[in-house]
Amino acid sequence: MYERKIPVDLNCPLRLTMSLIDSKWKSCILDELRHAPMRPNELHKALPEATPRVLDLQLKELVDDGLVEKTIYPELPPRSEYTITPLGLSLLPILDAMIAWGEKNQTLFEKKYEQK
Repeated sequence: MYERKIPVDLNCPLRLTMSLIDSKWKSCILDELRHAPMRPNELHKALPEATPRVLDLQLKELVDDGLVEKTIYPELPPRSEYTITPLGLSLLPILDAMIAWGEKNQTLFEKKYEQK
């Protein structure tokens, strides 16, 4: 079983929630899986900026936390896919609020972080 490098803080609900979705790619993975189950290579194509190793580690954490389910099909060659769980679906309103905030404030930060 996967073991986290940084333990989850169970004393603070905000830190607990943040520990489940605060990495660079977990929120993006959940957002991609909201539409349909995806195979690992589909997730890699959907998030090309993420290295395969990091994406795989964060998928393992999401599976371990019960936010995503991994199904391995007994075929040759083996095939697997990831699906968002009901617990993962319960985080989507939080992600939607984050997306809305980003859209609302995008121009402000485009000016601030413009490439020179």
